[in-house]
Order: sequence, then structure tokens, then C-alpha cells
Amino acid sequence: MKLALFDLDNTLLDGDSDHAWAQFLIEEGIVHPGEYHARNEWFYERYKDGTLDIHEFLDFQLAPIARRPRSQLDAWHNEFMQRKVRPMILPKAPELIARHADAATAIVTATNRFITAPIAAELGVAKLIATDIEEVDGVFTGKPRGTPAFREGKVVLVDEWLGESGQRLADCESWFYSDSLNDLPLLERVTHPVAVDPDATLRACALERGWPIISLRAA
Repeated sequence: MKLALFDLDNTLLDGDSDHAWAQFLIEEGIVHPGEYHARNEWFYERYKDGTLDIHEFLDFQLAPIARRPRSQLDAWHNEFMQRKVRPMILPKAPELIARHADAATAIVTATNRFITAPIAAELGVAKLIATDIEEVDGVFTGKPRGTPAFREGKVVLVDEWLGESGQRLADCESWFYSDSLNDLPLLERVTHPVAVDPDATLRACALERGWPIISLRAA
């Protein structure tokens, strides 16, 4: 079995959808601009330097959508896609995905499923492995559900997905494309790890281990 896995933020997108969603909420006046912006930037720096506490971040990130009517959230997301996400989709991203037309493909992202499901659909990738959100009677509670798709959690969730069809990652010819040091646990498990416009830590690791380094941004 051939398997192609893609990180989303700063890999297929020229930016971070989590970070952009927070900026969208600020622009819409949904959250307090000064306080929320400062916290959002603080968490983003922790993500980039590899010290993010994912549960602390999810408490922050999911609070604004908790207990909101789904119709309101969907209306916000439609505007978010138009204003923020579509301009971030790298023109070479669909080309990279299409290169793996003979493989099972999935986007594997720490960003929650509410934000990322429409983005995966836009990119034409049917399988999305993302951080899930707890719901009660169709309303988000503001808490994650299950294992967050972050660092080692990505490995756990990919294994669970493959296990549903009796497959194992170890038995697949597999690719994983990512920009982030946070994805080293999954990069180390696939047969073809690829660093995409990587951060400094991942770039150094890729050079040391002889992993390919590519750019979806370069002309």
C-alpha cells in the first residue's frame, strides 16, 4: 500500500490556519483584540520553538467557538475561507497532492477539525486526521475529544486510521510532508520523510539524515 500524508499549516498553506483563525476572530470583533492577540502570538511562538503545551493551547483556542450556534460558526468559517484561507493555499500544493494520485492520501494536522475540514475539502483530500472537538447535542463544548493530532499524537491517530482497514504504517510505502520540528515523530516513522520549507530545526535534522528538502513557495 502506498500512503501519502501531508501536514497543512506552513506546508500546503503559506501560513498557519490556527493563527489566521484567531486573527479573523479579532477582526470580526468576536474576541478582545489586545488580550487575545497577545495570547495567540505567545502560543504561536511556543509552537514554533517546540515547547507548546497542546492542552493549554486548546483551552485557549476552542473557547471562542464553545456553545455557539453551528449556523453562526459556519457563517464565520465561510467568510474565513474566503478572506484568509484561499489566499494562503500555495499554487504548488494541489500539484504535490496530485503527484500521489496512486496512493491513499490524508492531511494530518494539529489544527482542529472545525477549522480544517473545509480546507481539506478545498484541497480535494478526502481523509483528514485532525484534533477533534467534543460536542454535546451538536454544540461544541470547548474541549478536545480524544488524542490531539500533535507530535506523537499524529502517529497514534495515523496508526488507528490504518488499523481500521487492517493496515500498518510499517507495511506501507509512505511519504510525509511537513515544515515543522513538531512533526519529527511521524517523519521518523515513514519510509519517505520530506521537509517542506522547513523551520531551522527540521532543516538541520533533514540535512543530517539525508531527507529531501523541497519548497512549495520557490518559483
